[in-house]
Amino acid sequence: MTPSELITAPPAGVRITASRLSQTVRGGRRTLLDVSLTIEPGELVAIIGASGAGKTTLLETLAGVRPPSSGTVDRRPGVDTDRIDGPAVVGYVPQDDIIHHELPLERTLRYAARLRLAPGTDPTALSRRVHEVMAELGLTERAGVPVGRLSGGERKRASIAVELLTRPGVFFLDEPTSGLDPAIAVELLRVLRGLADSAATVVLTTHQVTDVEFCDRVVVLTRQGALAFAGTPGEAREFFGVATLAEVYLRLDGEPEPGTWPDRFAARPEADARTAPTAATADRPTHTGEPGRTGGSRQRVGRLRQWAVLTARNLEIVGRNRLTLAILLGSPLMVLGMFALLFRPGAFEPADPSPNVMVMILFWIAFGGFFFGLTYGLLQICTELPIVRRERLAGVRVGPYLLAKVAVLLPLLALVDLALLGVLRGIDRLPAAGGAAFAALYLTLLLSSAGALALGLLCSASVADAAQATLLLPMLCFPQVLFVGAILPVPEMAAGGRWLSYAMSNRWAFEGLGHTAEVERIWHDGASPLGPPLLASYGDSFARPVWVNWVILGGFLVAFLGAAWTVLARRDSRGAAA
Repeated sequence: MTPSELITAPPAGVRITASRLSQTVRGGRRTLLDVSLTIEPGELVAIIGASGAGKTTLLETLAGVRPPSSGTVDRRPGVDTDRIDGPAVVGYVPQDDIIHHELPLERTLRYAARLRLAPGTDPTALSRRVHEVMAELGLTERAGVPVGRLSGGERKRASIAVELLTRPGVFFLDEPTSGLDPAIAVELLRVLRGLADSAATVVLTTHQVTDVEFCDRVVVLTRQGALAFAGTPGEAREFFGVATLAEVYLRLDGEPEPGTWPDRFAARPEADARTAPTAATADRPTHTGEPGRTGGSRQRVGRLRQWAVLTARNLEIVGRNRLTLAILLGSPLMVLGMFALLFRPGAFEPADPSPNVMVMILFWIAFGGFFFGLTYGLLQICTELPIVRRERLAGVRVGPYLLAKVAVLLPLLALVDLALLGVLRGIDRLPAAGGAAFAALYLTLLLSSAGALALGLLCSASVADAAQATLLLPMLCFPQVLFVGAILPVPEMAAGGRWLSYAMSNRWAFEGLGHTAEVERIWHDGASPLGPPLLASYGDSFARPVWVNWVILGGFLVAFLGAAWTVLARRDSRGAAA
């Protein structure tokens, strides 16, 4: 099949065979205990159990989001095996939103399609597929509405729509009806029922026992993560001896021995038929491919195309969020205004310099570039971690993702830095430098901002949410103030402070700016009596060629980006945080 024909073909149902799955988290606690089950193509299956029973863990393990500590999972097309090398067969919808709120629904789906559909897909076919998916989920009339303005049920359907673009043979959904009113929950379950009826395999977790009545089968877990039952909802009521499924929780908690119900279920002759590998899959090798695949080799979108699509999407997101754009561009203007009010003109006048003011101007320019870059990057990743995680499963690589962030934010920083230096030069807060000197000042500041942007992305990738990222801001800024050498020259610091100053990127920006501004010459030749003693206290801080500072700042940029790449890749390899 061609890529365009592939996305119009019906989904190939997937048989899932799990054998003796166990999952252990930090501290040695086991959240899954020897779970074995088989899910057939076209089934709608609910996983239920008390809070902490391991429902999400089992779902993510079956989906390939996280590898099991022991045991195996085999996901194979049950029909139409010619499609095994097609697009991603697994659709995974976590409980959190996996789509950006700023973009209209149709634009969101178009970007998702360009990242997911096979290279070579005809643009007309891609557009047609986007409209087909919206029609299938009843979202056509909401195509132009920003995702953030959709109702809860519509956003859930929009998340499903992202996965439906590639016609996956199996859907995994974590708490899809959580937080929805009953009418919307029923509407969503009917959508899932329709997907199963069209041959897709659908597996969901839920706390709402009413959801189970829409399902073909129910999987019940004990609080210890063991399999207590797998079968139809009617068989579950009969097995536990209850009138309603809500009472199953009481029966599970009422048994003093954790293994009572798992042992009873394992002793049933019919249990073997739905918990052991089927004859069709028993002799197949275990699938250990990457998340999002079921076997074979699927051609992913290339790195360059991923970068281009992600860059275009990031740019549109920034442009549509007027408040964010106003903050990105407005905060530097505010800082610039404070500089103009704080420092008097003429501080760099060779005939009558003000050495202490010169130091402060250069330091705050350097710190301003650092602060802008850091704040631009600090909230970029942590606010969209569920999206990052889902798109990594869909084949998006870490490198293009990070470089797309840089491609959008660095030009903004370049504009801000240029405006900062240009205005300060125009109002006589900088030396009367020629074009080459001004370009050197600008490059120093831009490299400082770029390194700080990379540091912000690293910290954003390392934390769990925006609140933690915000708490990091003063912790990252204070050392860049104290150990840079402006308030206290580096040669005057204690030994520990001198060593720590080497790790401050702002130090090298400050010293590079000072070298280009020729502070040594001005202090030495100027009329101010403060010049010579100040020059002596700074030693050779400003004597270093500026290109050395550029190399060091470039090293910080590469190191921070590499560390951010490593952190994101490790988070992906670990799956969900334990």
